[in-house]
Amino acid sequence: MVEDRFISIGDLSRRTGVAVSAIRFYEEKGLLTSLRSRGNQRRFLRSDIRRVSFILIAQKLGLALAEIERELSLLPQGRTPTLGDWERISRSMRASIDANIALLELTRRKLEECIGCGCLSLRKCQLYNANDGAAAHGPGPRFVLKG
Repeated sequence: MVEDRFISIGDLSRRTGVAVSAIRFYEEKGLLTSLRSRGNQRRFLRSDIRRVSFILIAQKLGLALAEIERELSLLPQGRTPTLGDWERISRSMRASIDANIALLELTRRKLEECIGCGCLSLRKCQLYNANDGAAAHGPGPRFVLKG
């Protein structure tokens, strides 16, 4: 092993701000792969800093671990991903990210509309839910989550 290509689990944790236990969890789920040193210690590629950073960002965007795993499986193992590798993932994720953005914007608009009137009750709301008509469309936030 060329030592400067590899970092310990502790170094990966310090560089990414992710707990060692979370890194082990990511490894168990197949999101990361470690090698073992002669002393049987985990060693990660330095480029795994980018993989962990991607995991953190994807989780903040609301992607499930299965989606993150699918996207990471497109990256090469054993070498630092190139710009082209990341661009392929970006294209693959664009529709999901755009859908999340649209849902967040709709939720913000609906919250502003609801809170703006002052009644704070969809059951009583004469503007958006007269006579609780939304109940006929099923449980949950029907004006935001359609389907």
